[in-house]
Amino acid sequence: MDDDAFRACVRSWLAENLPPSLVGAGGPGSEHELVPERIAWERQLGAAGWIGIGWPVEDGGRGLPWRQQVIFLEEYAQAGGPGRVGHIGEQLLGPALLMFGSEEQKARFLPGILDGTSLWCQGYSEPDAGSDLAGLRTRAVLGDDGQWHVDGQKVWTSLAQFADWCFVLARTSADERHRGLSCLLVPMRQDGVTVRPIVQLTGTSEFNEVFFTDAVAADLVGAPGDGWRVAMGTLGVERGVSTVGQQLGFAREFDAVLASARATGALGDPAIAARLTDAWIELQVMRFYASASLGEGSQGVEANIAKLLWAPWHQRLGELTMDIMGADGTVVGASYELSDAQRLFLFTRADTIYGGSNEIQRNIIAERGLGLPRG
Repeated sequence: MDDDAFRACVRSWLAENLPPSLVGAGGPGSEHELVPERIAWERQLGAAGWIGIGWPVEDGGRGLPWRQQVIFLEEYAQAGGPGRVGHIGEQLLGPALLMFGSEEQKARFLPGILDGTSLWCQGYSEPDAGSDLAGLRTRAVLGDDGQWHVDGQKVWTSLAQFADWCFVLARTSADERHRGLSCLLVPMRQDGVTVRPIVQLTGTSEFNEVFFTDAVAADLVGAPGDGWRVAMGTLGVERGVSTVGQQLGFAREFDAVLASARATGALGDPAIAARLTDAWIELQVMRFYASASLGEGSQGVEANIAKLLWAPWHQRLGELTMDIMGADGTVVGASYELSDAQRLFLFTRADTIYGGSNEIQRNIIAERGLGLPRG
């Protein structure tokens, strides 16, 4: 199927199948919205073959080229497709298994992701090990029963309250800082796993704390000690490839900010107009860079550069929309219902922190990309 026909196919399917109630629902800052309906939507996407469209055919995907994967993301964003509750499985754990998993692991875990019936969360950050991921303290010990037993705590775990599985980075050896880490696949629905939502001022919970107490892992990705390599490969995808669809969504957000500036008359302010112009130019640069980087090795510094581009830009867009709203932007209803503009501003405060802080990105680029000595 050529690209034009493929675009028409995607657009037609979304027009016929996307429920109006789900348009624009969920996603960063509003993960609490319509969760059961969005879980059902995942299964509908899976049944129609819209999950893992770029995965190899031999692993259950459709093997579509990058340009058609981008077409799907463009049409999904244009249609207002809801935030994906399955994106951690499709965009993070799935690619990690494709890169590092055994044939048995791929056969066991990929089908549930592809059909939308298996939801995943990511167990990396800890209270004392966020940007310094190698300093984590969660431990996994191989028991006499031949299974790995996990003890520790994770934090800022998105979608953990809905997930069936968690891929957990844990220390399996105290002898080496990086090579002592392993990546384990842990079922969430067992007595040894406790999820505590982190309640925000909004009354909603975007993130969770997860406690493991003698939790039994179902499998380990790679060999013991391969966890750092697996984590870096996964984070490379998170910071780069998996944000392509997100960046397409940025265009919709920019259009909304521009429309607000026109409606309020703020566009007549030369300073606001200049900031909007700068934001538009930077958006085009980011989209060009993202497109040019598609297919690059997921463990190169391209992904780190991409995050340094989009994270501060997204924050500035949030600040700009609040400046356009003026004093009205500081007012919320009695039930603390946020507008899209307010949610954009508040959530983007975290953009330069999650997925690796900007400071860490610069260190990685300096050391791995430019060959500079460790500071």
